[in-house]
Amino acid sequence: MTADTAPGVSTATGAPPRPPGRTAALWQEANKATLLMVAVTVALFALFGFASPTFLTFDNLSNLATQIAPVVIVGVAMTFVITSGQIDLSVGSTIAFVAAVSAELLVSGLDSSLVIVIGILAGAFWGLVNGWLSAYNRIPPFVVTLATMSVIRGIALLRTEGFSVPIDNRLLLARIGNAEFLGFSALAWIALAITVLGAVLMHKTRFGQYVTGIGSQEESVRRAGVNTRRIKMLALMLTGMAAGVAGLLIAARLGSGSANSAQAFELTVIAAVVLGGTDLFGGRGTIVGTVIGAVITGAIANGLTLLGMSPFLTPIITGCVLILAIWINLRGRDIGQLAARMLGRSG
Repeated sequence: MTADTAPGVSTATGAPPRPPGRTAALWQEANKATLLMVAVTVALFALFGFASPTFLTFDNLSNLATQIAPVVIVGVAMTFVITSGQIDLSVGSTIAFVAAVSAELLVSGLDSSLVIVIGILAGAFWGLVNGWLSAYNRIPPFVVTLATMSVIRGIALLRTEGFSVPIDNRLLLARIGNAEFLGFSALAWIALAITVLGAVLMHKTRFGQYVTGIGSQEESVRRAGVNTRRIKMLALMLTGMAAGVAGLLIAARLGSGSANSAQAFELTVIAAVVLGGTDLFGGRGTIVGTVIGAVITGAIANGLTLLGMSPFLTPIITGCVLILAIWINLRGRDIGQLAARMLGRSG
């Protein structure tokens, strides 16, 4: 296997390193979309800051960090899934399931630390189900996760009959949801920690290299001796675990677990991942770009709320952003290349 056919696994397979100049050029090429999204984020913040005097205040930025934390947590894991050429539509349902079941377990008297472990394992279980059905039974991930999206939320609704289950604010889980450090919530700090771990896993480990290689040249990676089915299953298991963590944190922050929570959450996550520069068809993923995409989608929702616009505009705009991100993925390898092509035509 050569570095050209599977750049994500070149280190693992012992391919010779690229010259320093070539490496810098590749870094610049791979991060054009991310760098452009940074500029878009700055412009967006400037626009909302001008339109609303409270947007750029510390309190609102802290609130924004809390709002996007679940999207960042699940988005980091979703980056691995999409980079490997898969998709997971069940993350919103998994969040609702974990939130509702965890609240029920707390009401029954189970210790918070044990509930946290059970919640994460429950999310991992649903991810494992998705991964086993798609990777080992050759059912397309889109079909599998579309089906489990309905099954998982249906089980949660059946258990709770659609009612929210309150969580005692004296419990450890509730205290985590309300905890703050340096003015930012525990949710924001947990999201930051998961971002760092995700970046290390994506760019500094063989697992991340295999995920990238599978998305670009799966057959080449398989011939190199890598169990590609296991890697793809583990990627989906990651999104399940991340959804479990997000479900626990959302329940902790709201003080209740609801089977109706995280409706259309998967669309926001996918929009953030693709908008950040991850290739929708696999082979290229960026954790930093995913965080930037989450900031953009969160800032739009937050800014519209501060401007007094209808909250029902948020899903409409999120859907439009997702369409735009997919359009860019289809028309150009990344936003930077697409912009260059358009400028070239106009010139």
